[in-house]
Amino acid sequence: MTMQVPDPRIDPHAWARLKPHVRELLIRINRHPRPPMESLPAEQARAAYAAGSGVLEIPATPLPRIENFTIPARDGYLLPARLYAASTEAQGVLPVLLFFHGGGFLVGSVDTHDTLCRTLAAQSGCAVVSVDYRLGPEHQFPTAFEDAWDSLAWLHDYGAVLGLDPARLAVGGDSAGGTLAAGCAVQARDTGLPLRLQLLFYPGMQAAALTPSRARYAYGFLLTEPQIQWMFNSYVGSEEQFLDWRFAPVHAHDVDGLAPAWIGLAECDPIVDDSMMWADRLRMAGVPVELEIYHGTIHEFIKMGRALPEALEAHRDAAAALRAALLPELR
Repeated sequence: MTMQVPDPRIDPHAWARLKPHVRELLIRINRHPRPPMESLPAEQARAAYAAGSGVLEIPATPLPRIENFTIPARDGYLLPARLYAASTEAQGVLPVLLFFHGGGFLVGSVDTHDTLCRTLAAQSGCAVVSVDYRLGPEHQFPTAFEDAWDSLAWLHDYGAVLGLDPARLAVGGDSAGGTLAAGCAVQARDTGLPLRLQLLFYPGMQAAALTPSRARYAYGFLLTEPQIQWMFNSYVGSEEQFLDWRFAPVHAHDVDGLAPAWIGLAECDPIVDDSMMWADRLRMAGVPVELEIYHGTIHEFIKMGRALPEALEAHRDAAAALRAALLPELR
C-alpha cells in the first residue's frame, strides 16, 4: 500500500522514514496551516516563532538560580544573557555551557529556548549561560558570530564574577546556534582559549543545497528549503560570505585541535547531511566526536518533548555529555 503524503512535493520514501508519532504530529500541524515564515517581515516572523516555540515543550524546570545580566560586545552593545544553575550552594565555581539559540540568524531568543536551557542545567549539574546575539536582517553577517565570540571571550575572562569556572567551559547551540558554537570552537583553537566541548544540536554548516538531505526533506518536514534560503540570504550579503567559515564552519581551513564534539541530529531534517559534514571533518582531523542520530525525527525536535519522547532522550544524552566533559568526577 502506498503511503499518502500531505503535500505532493514530499518524497514518499522520505515520509516513510518518519516514526509514526512524528508523522502524525506533522499531519496535525498541517491541519492548521500558517503563512510560511519566509513570507513574513522579520518582526512578524519572530513573533510567530516566539508564539509557537513553547507549545510542544515540556514544563519549564524550576531552578534555584536564574539571573539576567548583560555581556558587552566589541562595539559597546550590551548583549542580554541569562544564567541558569541548579544549585545556589557554595561549592566553588561551576562549569558552564555557553548556549546560542537557533532560528536561522533571524528568529529565536533567550526566551524561546528558556525551557531547553533549564533542562540542560538541571540534568547536567552545570551552569548554562544563554545569549541574545543580534539578528538579521537588521544586523548582517558577521554580527551574530562576533556577538557569539565576544560572549565566549567575556565568559572566559570574567565568568568568575558569576561563580563560573573558565577552565571548564563548553559551547553549544541548536541549528544556527550550533553553527555559531562550531565557529567559536574554531576561533577558540586559534586564540588559545581553552574549550572542553562543542554541544551541537543539528548545526547548520553551509548554504548550498548540495547534499541529498536538502533535496529529500526539502518540503513537509517542518524546516523547508525555501525557509533555509530566506534566512541565509537575509543574513548574508554576498556569495563570498557564504564561504566564510564564520558563517559556514565546514569551510574552515583546518579543524585540527578543536574541542571534542557531541552532535545530536534529527534523521529527517534537510540539514542532517550538512551537520554530518562537520562530524566527518572533525573525525578525519582526529577530533573526538560522539554522534547521536535520532531516527525518524525532524528539525527542532528537541523543543517538542511534550509530543516526542526522542526529545527527552536527546536532553538526557546531551546532559550526560556535558557532565562527562565538565564534571568527569560525576560520570
